[in-house]
Amino acid sequence: MAALRRIARERGGWWHAYVCPAHGVELDHGDLLGGVFPAGGARCAYGCRVDDEAVRGAWLVLSHQAWARHLRVLAHRGGRAEPVARLVEYAGLYAELATEQNGEAQGWMLRGRLFHQALTDALWAVNIGHAVITLAERSTEDLADVLPLLDALERAALDARSVLTGQGQLASNYTAWLNAAGAAASRGAAAVRGQAWDGAGRWLEGEHGLYAHLRVAVAGDGWEWEGSTYYHGFVLRAALLALRGTDPAALPSDVIDVLAGMTDVLAGIATPGGILPALHDGPYLRAPLALEWLELVALARQLALSPALEAVAARARAELGGDDDGLDRELGGWFAGPPLPTRPAPGAVTVFPKAGYAVLRHAGVHALLDFGPHGGAHGHRDKLSLYLYGDTTPWQPDPGQVPYAHAEFRELYASSRVHPAFRVDDGEQAECAGRLLGSDGTSVTAEVTAAYEGVRAVRRVVLGESCLVDLLTVDAGDERCLAAQLRPGVELDVECGPSGEVHTTWYGDEILHGRHTCSPGATVRPVSRPGPGPADDPQRVRTHVDLTARAERVTFASVYQAASATPAVTGVRLDDDGVLTVSLADGRSTRFRTEG
Repeated sequence: MAALRRIARERGGWWHAYVCPAHGVELDHGDLLGGVFPAGGARCAYGCRVDDEAVRGAWLVLSHQAWARHLRVLAHRGGRAEPVARLVEYAGLYAELATEQNGEAQGWMLRGRLFHQALTDALWAVNIGHAVITLAERSTEDLADVLPLLDALERAALDARSVLTGQGQLASNYTAWLNAAGAAASRGAAAVRGQAWDGAGRWLEGEHGLYAHLRVAVAGDGWEWEGSTYYHGFVLRAALLALRGTDPAALPSDVIDVLAGMTDVLAGIATPGGILPALHDGPYLRAPLALEWLELVALARQLALSPALEAVAARARAELGGDDDGLDRELGGWFAGPPLPTRPAPGAVTVFPKAGYAVLRHAGVHALLDFGPHGGAHGHRDKLSLYLYGDTTPWQPDPGQVPYAHAEFRELYASSRVHPAFRVDDGEQAECAGRLLGSDGTSVTAEVTAAYEGVRAVRRVVLGESCLVDLLTVDAGDERCLAAQLRPGVELDVECGPSGEVHTTWYGDEILHGRHTCSPGATVRPVSRPGPGPADDPQRVRTHVDLTARAERVTFASVYQAASATPAVTGVRLDDDGVLTVSLADGRSTRFRTEG
């Protein structure tokens, strides 16, 4: 017998509380469309059952959001009775529960009505609004009872946006979603009334509309200002959802440039196999996130086709398996005009100077150097981290972040300790920004001087003939414990050679070999210990390695080579003059300077 489906009759809380207090993993969702919190408590993958007010409130968020998305799916697939009945039910529920701001919200939150946060209300409202718009394209005769809900959602979005912008936060990612919610709700209401939509001035073009938000929130290199992969996509998806029914060619030219640039950013950091590095705050791996990427790619390809994003969509669909509801396949005809010309493919080296990222692609290795601003509340203490990927293998990934309500694990995953950065005296980096020193078609060099008092660090990453060369120089001024950290997302073998050279082997769909040495006169000690893996499961153990030297100044030299690349690297040597010699199996050798 099919499971009973019902809409929960309670307000939702904050979804980030849906996390196991013992293990830091997101709890199992259970049957979100069943409308009833899991019997016996929400299940953790390690056997815990968690049941408290915060977790119940978080589950209600997930349930209401799942229903709103499900109504969009039903609206697209031709069925009418159920989506209309459920929308009318939600209209009554909203009128009963959401007449004023949610008094249970935490003090720092922009208060919502149906949920703790106005942002959560906006996310829900976008799906509700688009479900109505889709239904109204066929008929409006049975939708009149939904109008009070749509009007209330628009008013709530406007009220919350007024509070936010009154605080000077036009650039907040909340603003993008409040505009998307206002646009969706008002478009839906206009469609039901049989009227032309007149909300562009309020939600798109106005002083606090979408266009104004994008102009201040997105830098010239295409990145949303927080430098987080997740929040970058979050804002781009909100914008694309808000622009339903517009003609790309009719949008302001600077807005089109921003949207196309944001698409280019995702294409620029994605691996050929579709991995999007989880830079700064954001989930490492999560089924709802995969659904979001699928929706974003489905909309973005109708604005400006970017072939690199097709691999992102394919990977997201593979991750979902049976959890794929197919909504993205229903979103054709989103815009009123044809897409812009296809975006150019990224080259071997791409630098985003404002966000402070550089991507290097060569010989089966996809590397990303992080040297930019901290990134506000969603930043991590990870300056000069070097992330390494194969096409489909996260050899050394940015580990992402846990649900925010787990304070201890959230602090851990924002820390220098879990990133492939450098550390001094086993301490934490300060929140700071680095600086780009130079780049060309084969190399990038960046420095940071404020991570530790009196310490300057420079990282130079160079494309070798069949390898990637990494030269990290740390100058502390006096003798201190200096470390270059390896933080694998996969199984790792570490082997010390008789010459002092350290060998590493990184496993996965593809295999990576590393050779590591340091300045003459210094001795590198590869201190290996168990450490947490990526943030989707903090209990997963990986081998953390600190390449450690006690010195005033040291250069850590690493050469990385995919197992498929030739000629093979057979040795590395760093001389007194700061030149690294890389020996190859065909008898040749190549030389690299530490700072160019």
